[in-house]
Formats: sequence, C-alpha cells, structure tokens
Amino acid sequence: MSKDGAALGLVMMAGGDASGSDPEVHANMQRVKVYRLTNDGQWDDQGTGHITIDYIEGSREIALAVVDEVDNDTLLLHHLTSDNIYKRQEQTLISLKDPEKALDLLLSFQEAKGCLHIWQSLTSLQQKLQSGDPGFSSGSL
Repeated sequence: MSKDGAALGLVMMAGGDASGSDPEVHANMQRVKVYRLTNDGQWDDQGTGHITIDYIEGSREIALAVVDEVDNDTLLLHHLTSDNIYKRQEQTLISLKDPEKALDLLLSFQEAKGCLHIWQSLTSLQQKLQSGDPGFSSGSL
C-alpha cells in the first residue's frame, strides 16, 4: 500500500484533500474500519481511516479509497464496478467482493449516517456505470 495518501492520485472533488493536512477535511470525511476476510474465514483488521469515492486523477475510472487516519497510508483502493458485488448489512456495514484482487472486504463505519451516505453515493454511481450514462463524466460526481 502507498505510504502517502496523496499518492493515490485521486481527484478529491467531493471528499477534499486526502493528505490529512486540513483537520476540517477529515472532520467531513466518513471514518471507517477496513477488514479483509482471510483464507481461514477470519476478518483481519486492516486499519481505520477516512473514505472517499472519486475519480482517479487523469482517468475516467472511479475508486473507493480509504486513507489511514494516522499515517496517511492507503488502506484500500478499490475501482468501482457495475457488477453486483456490494451489500449493505445492518446500519454500519458495507461488504464487497473485489474481483480484481479476489478479496472479500468489510467496511465498518463509525456512524450509521456515514455508512448511508457512502452507500447512496456508491449505488448511485453504480447505476450510472450500469446504464452507460453518456453524461457521466469527470464533472458529474
């Protein structure tokens, strides 16, 4: 994983600067704990950070990124897909199967409203990806 959250190359239109230099930005970002399912069926804690969904700089690809809240390491960089791999569980959990990395991941949000906000953004973007929306461009997030 990246040692510098800014190295993600994400265009932070909605989430602000991921570098952690502005405490107000982190206050507005959703706090989440990332878990990865191990081969023996246990959830392995990958760390706690702040989540954003935005374009990868210089690309039309959209990614979900989690940057560590302490040292700005990249805990997760997942390219959004139109495939049905996302599930909301309870009020504070989102699970996903990352086909690129063959991983089962779980995002555990500190607050239900943060989980709902990310879930709504995720499903809205996924619908646009599925429909091939021609108006879906770098200015439409």
